[in-house]
Amino acid sequence: MGFQYGLSGMNAASKNLDVIGNNVANANTTGFKSSRTDFSQMVGSATGSSSNLFAGQGVAVGAVSQQFLQGNVSATGNALDVAINGNGFLQLEMADASTTYTRAGSLQIDKDGQLVNRQGAKVMGFKTDPTTGAVVGRTPSAITVPLDKGIVGQKTSAITAKVNLDAQAPAYDTATNTPAYTTYSSSFDVYNSQGEAKPVNLYFVKSAPAIPNSWEVHYQVDNATPFAMAAGNLLSTVTFNNDGSFKSATPALPTIPFKEADKTTDIHASVDLKGLTQLAARFSVSKLSQDGYAAGNLNSVSIEPDGSVYARYSNGKSQSQGQLVLAKFNNSQGLVSTVGGNWIESPSSGKPVKGTPSSENFGSLQSGSLEESNVDLTAELVNMMTAQRAYQANAQTLKTQDQVMSTLVNLR
Repeated sequence: MGFQYGLSGMNAASKNLDVIGNNVANANTTGFKSSRTDFSQMVGSATGSSSNLFAGQGVAVGAVSQQFLQGNVSATGNALDVAINGNGFLQLEMADASTTYTRAGSLQIDKDGQLVNRQGAKVMGFKTDPTTGAVVGRTPSAITVPLDKGIVGQKTSAITAKVNLDAQAPAYDTATNTPAYTTYSSSFDVYNSQGEAKPVNLYFVKSAPAIPNSWEVHYQVDNATPFAMAAGNLLSTVTFNNDGSFKSATPALPTIPFKEADKTTDIHASVDLKGLTQLAARFSVSKLSQDGYAAGNLNSVSIEPDGSVYARYSNGKSQSQGQLVLAKFNNSQGLVSTVGGNWIESPSSGKPVKGTPSSENFGSLQSGSLEESNVDLTAELVNMMTAQRAYQANAQTLKTQDQVMSTLVNLR
Protein backbone atom coordinates (compact mmCIF):
# COMPACT_ATOMS: atom_id res chain seq x y z
CA MET A 1 0.00 0.00 0.00
CA GLY A 2 2.98 2.30 0.47
CA PHE A 3 3.16 2.71 -3.31
CA GLN A 4 -0.41 4.04 -3.34
CA TYR A 5 0.34 6.56 -0.60
CA GLY A 6 3.32 7.98 -2.43
CA LEU A 7 1.46 7.95 -5.75
CA SER A 8 -1.50 9.83 -4.26
CA GLY A 9 0.90 12.42 -2.83
CA MET A 10 2.61 12.87 -6.19
CA ASN A 11 -0.76 13.25 -7.96
CA ALA A 12 -1.91 15.83 -5.42
CA ALA A 13 1.36 17.77 -5.63
CA SER A 14 1.17 17.66 -9.44
CA LYS A 15 -2.37 19.07 -9.36
CA ASN A 16 -1.22 21.76 -6.94
CA LEU A 17 1.57 22.71 -9.35
CA ASP A 18 -1.02 22.95 -12.13
CA VAL A 19 -3.09 25.38 -10.08
CA ILE A 20 -0.05 27.45 -9.13
CA GLY A 21 1.09 27.50 -12.75
CA ASN A 22 -2.33 28.76 -13.85
CA ASN A 23 -2.18 31.52 -11.22
CA VAL A 24 1.29 32.61 -12.33
CA ALA A 25 0.30 32.53 -16.01
CA ASN A 26 -2.64 34.88 -15.28
CA ALA A 27 -0.75 37.29 -13.03
CA ASN A 28 -1.38 40.07 -15.60
CA THR A 29 -4.92 39.06 -16.61
CA THR A 30 -7.45 41.81 -15.85
CA GLY A 31 -9.98 40.78 -13.20
CA PHE A 32 -8.44 37.30 -12.73
CA LYS A 33 -9.02 35.59 -9.38
CA SER A 34 -6.42 33.16 -8.11
CA SER A 35 -7.23 29.59 -7.07
CA ARG A 36 -6.06 27.48 -4.16
CA THR A 37 -5.70 23.70 -3.91
CA ASP A 38 -7.44 22.22 -0.87
CA PHE A 39 -6.23 18.74 0.13
CA SER A 40 -8.10 16.04 2.01
CA GLN A 41 -6.92 12.86 3.69
CA MET A 42 -8.07 9.55 2.27
CA VAL A 43 -9.20 7.19 5.03
CA GLY A 44 -10.10 3.50 4.78
CA SER A 45 -10.90 0.69 7.20
CA ALA A 46 -12.14 -2.86 7.07
CA THR A 47 -15.91 -3.26 7.14
CA GLY A 48 -17.16 -3.65 10.68
CA SER A 49 -13.72 -3.08 12.17
CA SER A 50 -13.01 -0.52 14.87
CA SER A 51 -9.25 -0.74 14.37
CA ASN A 52 -7.34 2.35 13.38
CA LEU A 53 -4.69 0.34 11.59
CA PHE A 54 -6.17 1.26 8.18
CA ALA A 55 -6.68 4.99 8.90
CA GLY A 56 -4.22 6.32 6.30
CA GLN A 57 -4.87 5.86 2.58
CA GLY A 58 -2.93 8.83 1.26
CA VAL A 59 -4.08 12.26 0.08
CA ALA A 60 -6.50 13.60 -2.52
CA VAL A 61 -7.35 17.02 -3.93
CA GLY A 62 -10.55 17.90 -2.13
CA ALA A 63 -11.29 21.05 -4.13
CA VAL A 64 -9.76 23.87 -6.13
CA SER A 65 -11.30 26.98 -4.60
CA GLN A 66 -11.25 30.46 -6.12
CA GLN A 67 -10.07 33.36 -4.00
CA PHE A 68 -12.26 36.42 -4.64
CA LEU A 69 -9.98 38.88 -2.88
CA GLN A 70 -9.95 42.45 -4.21
CA GLY A 71 -7.25 43.08 -6.82
CA ASN A 72 -5.33 46.32 -7.11
CA VAL A 73 -7.01 49.06 -9.15
CA SER A 74 -4.86 50.79 -11.76
CA ALA A 75 -5.79 53.90 -13.75
CA THR A 76 -5.90 53.53 -17.53
CA GLY A 77 -7.36 56.85 -18.68
CA ASN A 78 -9.83 55.01 -20.93
CA ALA A 79 -13.33 56.36 -20.28
CA LEU A 80 -14.90 52.95 -20.96
CA ASP A 81 -12.73 51.01 -18.49
CA VAL A 82 -14.34 50.26 -15.13
CA ALA A 83 -12.97 48.59 -12.02
CA ILE A 84 -15.25 47.07 -9.39
CA ASN A 85 -14.40 47.89 -5.78
CA GLY A 86 -16.04 45.37 -3.47
CA ASN A 87 -18.62 42.72 -4.29
CA GLY A 88 -20.31 42.43 -7.62
CA PHE A 89 -19.86 41.17 -11.16
CA LEU A 90 -20.74 42.74 -14.48
CA GLN A 91 -23.46 40.79 -16.27
CA LEU A 92 -22.76 39.73 -19.87
CA GLU A 93 -24.85 38.22 -22.63
CA MET A 94 -22.83 35.87 -24.82
CA ALA A 95 -23.28 35.27 -28.54
CA ASP A 96 -25.46 32.20 -27.79
CA ALA A 97 -27.69 34.37 -25.51
CA SER A 98 -26.35 32.68 -22.36
CA THR A 99 -25.58 34.78 -19.29
CA THR A 100 -22.13 35.02 -17.74
CA TYR A 101 -20.47 37.29 -15.20
CA THR A 102 -17.09 38.99 -15.12
CA ARG A 103 -14.83 41.24 -13.07
CA ALA A 104 -12.87 42.40 -16.12
CA GLY A 105 -14.16 45.89 -16.95
CA SER A 106 -12.28 46.49 -20.19
CA LEU A 107 -15.23 47.64 -22.32
CA GLN A 108 -15.76 49.19 -25.74
CA ILE A 109 -18.47 50.25 -28.20
CA ASP A 110 -18.89 47.89 -31.17
CA LYS A 111 -19.89 48.80 -34.73
CA ASP A 112 -23.59 48.59 -33.83
CA GLY A 113 -23.22 50.98 -30.89
CA GLN A 114 -23.55 48.27 -28.24
CA LEU A 115 -21.42 48.27 -25.11
CA VAL A 116 -19.40 45.03 -25.17
CA ASN A 117 -16.35 43.50 -23.50
CA ARG A 118 -13.16 42.54 -25.33
CA GLN A 119 -14.67 39.18 -26.38
CA GLY A 120 -17.70 40.91 -27.93
CA ALA A 121 -20.17 39.87 -25.21
CA LYS A 122 -22.92 42.43 -24.55
CA VAL A 123 -22.71 44.28 -21.24
CA MET A 124 -26.11 44.39 -19.57
CA GLY A 125 -27.70 47.34 -17.81
CA PHE A 126 -30.97 48.87 -16.64
CA LYS A 127 -32.87 51.26 -18.91
CA THR A 128 -32.76 54.89 -17.81
CA ASP A 129 -34.46 58.17 -18.63
CA PRO A 130 -32.15 59.94 -21.13
CA THR A 131 -32.57 63.34 -19.48
CA THR A 132 -32.64 62.59 -15.75
CA GLY A 133 -30.66 59.33 -15.74
CA ALA A 134 -33.22 57.71 -13.40
CA VAL A 135 -33.71 53.95 -13.77
CA VAL A 136 -37.03 53.24 -15.51
CA GLY A 137 -36.85 49.45 -15.87
CA ARG A 138 -35.44 46.63 -13.75
CA THR A 139 -35.06 44.06 -16.54
CA PRO A 140 -31.40 44.00 -17.69
CA SER A 141 -30.88 44.58 -21.40
CA ALA A 142 -28.03 45.49 -23.74
CA ILE A 143 -26.81 49.10 -23.56
CA THR A 144 -26.81 50.77 -26.98
CA VAL A 145 -25.38 54.16 -27.94
CA PRO A 146 -26.92 55.82 -31.05
CA LEU A 147 -23.83 56.14 -33.23
CA ASP A 148 -25.73 56.97 -36.41
CA LYS A 149 -27.49 60.08 -35.16
CA GLY A 150 -26.76 63.11 -33.05
CA ILE A 151 -29.00 65.03 -30.72
CA VAL A 152 -31.63 67.35 -32.20
CA GLY A 153 -31.89 70.95 -31.08
CA GLN A 154 -34.43 72.10 -28.51
CA LYS A 155 -36.13 75.49 -28.51
CA THR A 156 -35.85 77.77 -25.51
CA SER A 157 -38.98 77.99 -23.40
CA ALA A 158 -37.69 79.19 -20.02
CA ILE A 159 -34.90 81.53 -18.91
CA THR A 160 -33.59 81.95 -15.35
CA ALA A 161 -31.62 84.97 -14.15
CA LYS A 162 -29.70 85.35 -10.88
CA VAL A 163 -28.07 88.79 -10.82
CA ASN A 164 -27.00 91.24 -8.13
CA LEU A 165 -27.71 94.87 -9.00
CA ASP A 166 -25.49 97.42 -7.26
CA ALA A 167 -27.63 99.36 -4.76
CA GLN A 168 -25.17 102.27 -4.97
CA ALA A 169 -25.50 102.65 -8.74
CA PRO A 170 -26.80 106.04 -9.93
CA ALA A 171 -30.22 106.29 -11.52
CA TYR A 172 -30.32 106.14 -15.31
CA ASP A 173 -30.66 109.46 -17.15
CA THR A 174 -32.54 108.83 -20.39
CA ALA A 175 -31.61 112.21 -21.84
CA THR A 176 -27.85 111.72 -21.56
CA ASN A 177 -27.69 107.90 -21.45
CA THR A 178 -25.80 108.19 -18.16
CA PRO A 179 -24.60 105.80 -16.99
CA ALA A 180 -24.62 104.06 -20.37
CA TYR A 181 -27.35 101.46 -20.62
CA THR A 182 -24.66 98.86 -21.38
CA THR A 183 -22.98 99.41 -17.98
CA TYR A 184 -25.03 96.75 -16.26
CA SER A 185 -25.70 94.15 -18.93
CA SER A 186 -25.20 90.53 -19.86
CA SER A 187 -25.83 88.32 -22.88
CA PHE A 188 -26.71 84.72 -23.70
CA ASP A 189 -28.16 82.66 -26.54
CA VAL A 190 -31.66 81.31 -27.03
CA TYR A 191 -32.56 78.63 -29.59
CA ASN A 192 -35.41 78.05 -32.02
CA SER A 193 -36.88 74.62 -32.83
CA GLN A 194 -34.05 73.82 -35.24
CA GLY A 195 -31.40 74.61 -32.65
CA GLU A 196 -30.42 77.89 -34.30
CA ALA A 197 -28.87 80.29 -31.79
CA LYS A 198 -30.24 83.80 -31.33
CA PRO A 199 -28.19 86.20 -29.16
CA VAL A 200 -30.07 88.05 -26.44
CA ASN A 201 -28.77 91.05 -24.49
CA LEU A 202 -30.26 92.09 -21.14
CA TYR A 203 -29.78 95.66 -19.88
CA PHE A 204 -30.45 96.64 -16.26
CA VAL A 205 -31.06 100.37 -15.64
CA LYS A 206 -31.88 101.88 -12.29
CA SER A 207 -35.14 103.82 -12.09
CA ALA A 208 -35.29 107.50 -11.21
CA PRO A 209 -34.74 108.42 -7.54
CA ALA A 210 -38.45 109.04 -7.24
CA ILE A 211 -38.97 105.31 -7.55
CA PRO A 212 -36.60 103.79 -4.93
CA ASN A 213 -35.51 100.14 -4.99
CA SER A 214 -36.63 99.81 -8.59
CA TRP A 215 -34.86 98.71 -11.78
CA GLU A 216 -35.97 98.30 -15.37
CA VAL A 217 -34.86 95.27 -17.39
CA HIS A 218 -34.65 95.78 -21.16
CA TYR A 219 -33.82 93.22 -23.83
CA GLN A 220 -32.41 93.07 -27.34
CA VAL A 221 -32.77 89.98 -29.58
CA ASP A 222 -30.48 88.99 -32.43
CA ASN A 223 -28.54 92.26 -32.07
CA ALA A 224 -31.45 94.15 -33.62
CA THR A 225 -30.57 97.68 -34.70
CA PRO A 226 -31.25 100.42 -34.03
CA PHE A 227 -31.75 99.78 -30.32
CA ALA A 228 -33.17 102.33 -27.95
CA MET A 229 -34.27 102.29 -24.33
CA ALA A 230 -37.92 102.36 -25.34
CA ALA A 231 -41.09 100.80 -23.99
CA GLY A 232 -41.04 98.25 -26.80
CA ASN A 233 -37.82 96.80 -25.39
CA LEU A 234 -38.90 96.84 -21.74
CA LEU A 235 -38.98 93.32 -20.33
CA SER A 236 -40.04 94.04 -16.76
CA THR A 237 -39.83 96.50 -13.88
CA VAL A 238 -38.38 94.86 -10.77
CA THR A 239 -38.69 96.18 -7.22
CA PHE A 240 -36.75 95.11 -4.13
CA ASN A 241 -37.34 95.05 -0.40
CA ASN A 242 -35.24 97.21 1.93
CA ASP A 243 -32.97 94.23 2.64
CA GLY A 244 -32.22 93.93 -1.07
CA SER A 245 -34.28 90.80 -1.67
CA PHE A 246 -36.63 90.44 -4.63
CA LYS A 247 -40.08 91.92 -4.04
CA SER A 248 -42.00 91.93 -7.32
CA ALA A 249 -41.79 92.13 -11.08
CA THR A 250 -44.22 93.77 -13.49
CA PRO A 251 -45.18 91.77 -15.42
CA ALA A 252 -44.63 88.93 -12.94
CA LEU A 253 -43.45 86.40 -15.55
CA PRO A 254 -42.30 88.36 -18.59
CA THR A 255 -41.43 86.75 -21.91
CA ILE A 256 -38.86 87.46 -24.59
CA PRO A 257 -40.13 86.96 -28.17
CA PHE A 258 -37.88 85.71 -30.95
CA LYS A 259 -38.41 84.16 -34.36
CA GLU A 260 -38.68 80.56 -35.51
CA ALA A 261 -36.68 79.33 -38.50
CA ASP A 262 -39.36 80.68 -40.89
CA LYS A 263 -38.57 84.23 -39.62
CA THR A 264 -42.28 84.78 -39.03
CA THR A 265 -43.54 82.58 -36.19
CA ASP A 266 -42.80 83.93 -32.72
CA ILE A 267 -41.42 81.90 -29.80
CA HIS A 268 -42.05 83.32 -26.34
CA ALA A 269 -39.54 82.29 -23.68
CA SER A 270 -40.55 83.11 -20.10
CA VAL A 271 -37.99 84.83 -17.87
CA ASP A 272 -37.78 84.10 -14.13
CA LEU A 273 -36.40 87.21 -12.39
CA LYS A 274 -36.98 86.08 -8.79
CA GLY A 275 -33.25 85.46 -8.42
CA LEU A 276 -32.41 89.17 -8.73
CA THR A 277 -31.08 91.04 -5.68
CA GLN A 278 -30.11 94.64 -4.96
CA LEU A 279 -27.20 94.76 -2.55
CA ALA A 280 -24.46 97.29 -1.94
CA ALA A 281 -21.97 95.17 -3.88
CA ARG A 282 -20.65 95.18 -7.40
CA PHE A 283 -22.86 94.11 -10.29
CA SER A 284 -22.48 90.34 -10.80
CA VAL A 285 -24.21 87.63 -12.78
CA SER A 286 -24.21 84.30 -10.95
CA LYS A 287 -26.63 82.51 -13.27
CA LEU A 288 -28.14 83.27 -16.64
CA SER A 289 -29.43 80.00 -18.07
CA GLN A 290 -32.05 78.73 -20.48
CA ASP A 291 -33.37 75.29 -21.37
CA GLY A 292 -32.72 75.29 -25.13
CA TYR A 293 -29.72 73.97 -27.00
CA ALA A 294 -28.31 73.54 -30.48
CA ALA A 295 -28.13 70.28 -32.40
CA GLY A 296 -25.02 68.25 -31.66
CA ASN A 297 -22.99 65.30 -32.86
CA LEU A 298 -21.78 62.42 -30.71
CA ASN A 299 -18.36 63.23 -29.26
CA SER A 300 -17.68 60.53 -26.70
CA VAL A 301 -19.13 57.89 -24.39
CA SER A 302 -18.23 57.62 -20.72
CA ILE A 303 -19.17 55.56 -17.68
CA GLU A 304 -19.81 57.33 -14.38
CA PRO A 305 -18.93 55.90 -10.93
CA ASP A 306 -22.59 54.98 -10.39
CA GLY A 307 -22.52 52.87 -13.58
CA SER A 308 -24.45 55.36 -15.71
CA VAL A 309 -23.41 55.31 -19.37
CA TYR A 310 -23.53 58.77 -20.94
CA ALA A 311 -23.31 59.82 -24.57
CA ARG A 312 -21.75 63.29 -24.76
CA TYR A 313 -22.43 65.62 -27.69
CA SER A 314 -20.66 68.54 -29.35
CA ASN A 315 -23.26 71.00 -28.03
CA GLY A 316 -22.23 70.27 -24.44
CA LYS A 317 -25.26 68.09 -23.71
CA SER A 318 -25.20 64.51 -22.51
CA GLN A 319 -27.83 61.79 -22.42
CA SER A 320 -28.00 58.68 -20.26
CA GLN A 321 -28.00 55.44 -22.26
CA GLY A 322 -28.44 53.04 -19.34
CA GLN A 323 -26.91 52.02 -16.01
CA LEU A 324 -24.64 49.01 -15.58
CA VAL A 325 -25.99 46.04 -13.64
CA LEU A 326 -23.94 44.47 -10.86
CA ALA A 327 -24.74 40.96 -9.65
CA LYS A 328 -23.68 39.36 -6.36
CA PHE A 329 -23.92 35.77 -5.09
CA ASN A 330 -24.33 34.21 -1.67
CA ASN A 331 -21.41 31.89 -2.44
CA SER A 332 -19.06 33.37 -5.02
CA GLN A 333 -16.75 30.35 -4.73
CA GLY A 334 -19.55 28.23 -6.14
CA LEU A 335 -19.30 30.04 -9.51
CA VAL A 336 -17.96 27.99 -12.41
CA SER A 337 -15.15 29.44 -14.54
CA THR A 338 -15.66 29.59 -18.29
CA VAL A 339 -13.71 30.70 -21.35
CA GLY A 340 -12.55 34.32 -21.37
CA GLY A 341 -12.23 34.67 -17.61
CA ASN A 342 -16.00 34.70 -17.07
CA TRP A 343 -18.13 32.81 -14.56
CA ILE A 344 -21.55 31.20 -14.70
CA GLU A 345 -23.86 30.48 -11.81
CA SER A 346 -24.25 27.00 -10.37
CA PRO A 347 -26.40 25.36 -7.69
CA SER A 348 -23.54 25.98 -5.24
CA SER A 349 -23.33 29.72 -5.97
CA GLY A 350 -27.04 30.35 -5.72
CA LYS A 351 -29.06 32.74 -7.84
CA PRO A 352 -27.67 36.22 -8.51
CA VAL A 353 -29.04 39.28 -6.75
CA LYS A 354 -28.90 42.27 -9.10
CA GLY A 355 -28.64 45.97 -8.41
CA THR A 356 -26.78 49.15 -9.28
CA PRO A 357 -23.24 50.15 -8.26
CA SER A 358 -22.81 51.72 -4.81
CA SER A 359 -26.27 50.56 -3.70
CA GLU A 360 -26.58 48.23 -0.71
CA ASN A 361 -23.59 45.84 -0.85
CA PHE A 362 -22.98 45.72 -4.60
CA GLY A 363 -19.64 47.50 -4.57
CA SER A 364 -18.74 50.68 -6.41
CA LEU A 365 -17.24 51.42 -9.81
CA GLN A 366 -14.09 53.35 -10.57
CA SER A 367 -14.24 54.60 -14.13
CA GLY A 368 -11.10 54.99 -16.20
CA SER A 369 -9.50 52.12 -14.28
CA LEU A 370 -9.17 48.34 -14.31
CA GLU A 371 -8.93 45.76 -11.54
CA GLU A 372 -5.67 43.84 -11.77
CA SER A 373 -5.27 40.14 -11.07
CA ASN A 374 -5.19 39.35 -7.35
CA VAL A 375 -2.31 36.89 -7.83
CA ASP A 376 0.58 37.48 -5.39
CA LEU A 377 3.59 36.35 -7.41
CA THR A 378 5.89 36.16 -4.38
CA ALA A 379 3.46 33.90 -2.52
CA GLU A 380 2.91 31.76 -5.61
CA LEU A 381 6.66 31.21 -6.10
CA VAL A 382 6.97 30.12 -2.47
CA ASN A 383 3.99 27.79 -2.95
CA MET A 384 5.62 26.41 -6.09
CA MET A 385 8.79 25.51 -4.20
CA THR A 386 6.72 23.91 -1.43
CA ALA A 387 4.74 21.86 -3.97
CA GLN A 388 7.98 20.81 -5.66
CA ARG A 389 9.44 19.61 -2.39
CA ALA A 390 6.22 17.73 -1.62
CA TYR A 391 6.41 16.02 -5.01
CA GLN A 392 10.05 15.08 -4.44
CA ALA A 393 9.29 13.76 -0.93
CA ASN A 394 6.45 11.57 -2.22
CA ALA A 395 8.66 10.33 -5.03
CA GLN A 396 11.22 9.40 -2.39
CA THR A 397 8.62 7.27 -0.59
CA LEU A 398 8.05 5.35 -3.82
CA LYS A 399 11.79 4.86 -4.22
CA THR A 400 12.11 3.62 -0.65
CA GLN A 401 9.15 1.26 -1.09
CA ASP A 402 10.76 -0.07 -4.25
CA GLN A 403 14.02 -0.72 -2.40
CA VAL A 404 12.13 -2.57 0.38
CA MET A 405 10.31 -4.72 -2.17
CA SER A 406 13.58 -5.49 -3.94
CA THR A 407 15.11 -6.57 -0.64
CA LEU A 408 12.16 -8.91 0.05
CA VAL A 409 12.31 -10.40 -3.45
CA ASN A 410 16.02 -11.04 -3.23
CA LEU A 411 15.90 -12.84 0.12
CA ARG A 412 17.54 -16.31 -0.11
